[in-house]
Amino acid sequence: MSELHFFSDISLVLVLAAFLSLIMHFLRQPLVIGHILTGAIAGPLLLKDNSSSEILASLSSIGIALLLFIVGFEFSTKVFARLKKPILVITVIQVSFMTLVGAFTAKLFGFTAMESFVIGLALALSSTIIIVKVLSDKREITRLFAQIAIGILIVQDIISTLAKIGLAGQKTHDLESIIFLIARGVLLLLALYLISKFVLPKLTRTLETSKEALLVFAVAWGLGFAYIFELAGYSIEVGALFAGMAIASAPYVQEMSSRLKPLRDFFVIIFFIVLGQSLTSVNLTSVIVPAIIFSLIVLLLKPFIVMVSMGLLGYTKRASFKTALSMSQVSEFSLVFVVAAVASGVVSAQVQAVVSVTALVTFAASAYLMKYDDKLYIKLEHYLRLFERKIIRFEQAGEAHNYSIVVFGYRKGGQEFIRTFKAMKKRFIVVDYDPDAIELLDKQGVHLLYGDATDPELIEEIGLDHAKLIVSTISDYKTNEFLTHWIHNNNPNAVLICSAETATQASLLYSKGAAYVMMPHFIGSEKITTFIKRIGYKKSEFHKYRDKHLQYLQSHFDQTPSNE
Repeated sequence: MSELHFFSDISLVLVLAAFLSLIMHFLRQPLVIGHILTGAIAGPLLLKDNSSSEILASLSSIGIALLLFIVGFEFSTKVFARLKKPILVITVIQVSFMTLVGAFTAKLFGFTAMESFVIGLALALSSTIIIVKVLSDKREITRLFAQIAIGILIVQDIISTLAKIGLAGQKTHDLESIIFLIARGVLLLLALYLISKFVLPKLTRTLETSKEALLVFAVAWGLGFAYIFELAGYSIEVGALFAGMAIASAPYVQEMSSRLKPLRDFFVIIFFIVLGQSLTSVNLTSVIVPAIIFSLIVLLLKPFIVMVSMGLLGYTKRASFKTALSMSQVSEFSLVFVVAAVASGVVSAQVQAVVSVTALVTFAASAYLMKYDDKLYIKLEHYLRLFERKIIRFEQAGEAHNYSIVVFGYRKGGQEFIRTFKAMKKRFIVVDYDPDAIELLDKQGVHLLYGDATDPELIEEIGLDHAKLIVSTISDYKTNEFLTHWIHNNNPNAVLICSAETATQASLLYSKGAAYVMMPHFIGSEKITTFIKRIGYKKSEFHKYRDKHLQYLQSHFDQTPSNE
């Protein structure tokens, strides 16, 4: 009967989640808000049985592990190595300053010195789950600002783990636990490297030919190492992330990612429902005032610190702003950290209540800030110049001006364009933010720049307003829409070739001024690179090619442009 009872509970909760998700979608609000509301409503009404709540909590842990496991595919060790300086500098400044301000504020509310420190550190940490989920939904997980944010989260996770171990040894002042923790971590990372380097390559053929075996292996690898890291004293998030990073270069990783994402999305929804449910157990009247003050500190001061830090390091105001907004919440690690502090007897239960309410408020608010960060940036751009140095750092190799041809993206078709332009002996530059691609291009002696295609300052740096031919192999529609709009306003005589995944996207890009739109299922009577060799930069010839493609789209898809 208990199994049947749980089945009915989870079924009703998911029905409620679907209903609220539809309402959020209709109102154009972040779906995360609907999931948290589901937990808040379902807690007292549908989840009265503790066993159901415990099972849901376990399922939510699977969602966390799968989410970070897939992030590991995109965030390789090379990314961290390239960005280690800004990641470490920003993390140290932000965590130190936020901990001090949070502790000082908590002291004003009458908390003890230890309680104030715990609250301050809890406010300093940011949510891996919220940030990664929103960035994944917006398809910005590989953007430069996103990878800096993820790197900061990794360092914060390590800090929170060490702090939790420190609390456990508070009574005995035992430093050996921290030493053994570090040693276990090094051994686990070494084991991960050796297995992924020497054992997994022998399984490549089997995993590539059997989709079912690939899915089972992916789940076992990600969750297995997450559990092993947890046993070693780390969090499942850290274990899952490193498990993904260990196989990021495997040939089957893209197929693995696509098969895991639907599974990940389901369990992540459970995670947010559990978060919402935790709100029902908090006495709001006793903690509402300090929780509001702490929430304002997290939402306003933390982004300010990040923007100032990135500005001093020479990053553009756009990258600084988007990174800062992504950090504007309390971490789920903060909740775990505070629970451990209560269990150790060093803080009271009221601390847990205050941090829990602050976390839920900032989760909801940051979801809105991240969803509309581009619109907020446009409105605040003039004021954000205060956070940008006169000399902007783009992390580039080679000169970045006076190029007649600019190529955005290398992985998805950029190789063929590079071969063509080399054969034509044309001067060109490639812009990409993938460290692996940058390394390959650097070895080939290609002029390159490490940066984001949607960064206006970077576009000015490479002299896009003087380019004659611009090629974007990036499949993200928003990126191509931005480039199309910018070129139409600043360099209308240039030829823009970009990419699209659907007929609707292609039609929209054509209507905004793209000369030609490449699609995976349409090439034309001749390859676009061959066409470039034959006619060069003549925009009138591209118009004929474009008209031919539009006729194809109308006859095969019968779609008209609409907002996506």
